[in-house]
Amino acid sequence: MLVKTPPPPYYAVIFSSLRADDDPAYHETALRMVELASNQPGFLGMESARNEVGITVSYWENEEAIRQWKRQTEHLDAQQSGRKSWYSAYAVRVCRVERAYEFG
Repeated sequence: MLVKTPPPPYYAVIFSSLRADDDPAYHETALRMVELASNQPGFLGMESARNEVGITVSYWENEEAIRQWKRQTEHLDAQQSGRKSWYSAYAVRVCRVERAYEFG
């Protein structure tokens, strides 16, 4: 399902990753992160896909909402587990959405 976002401007955080292993705790934590992010002020939605490379795009009202999410305690713990066990590599990109359109 595609996220219905408000008219721009808003922000997108793109998280691209390569998994290191298939630890069952990863899936539980990923579901918890979606739940937590959904309750963060300024969260607009999230889209995710995984094949060889996993890509999750989360949408936010502003940069302060992104900073608050990055500092959320359980999210910090998940970031540490990701670096330690779950990912062989990842990249985070923060973008300001200036223009958006859709089909369908």
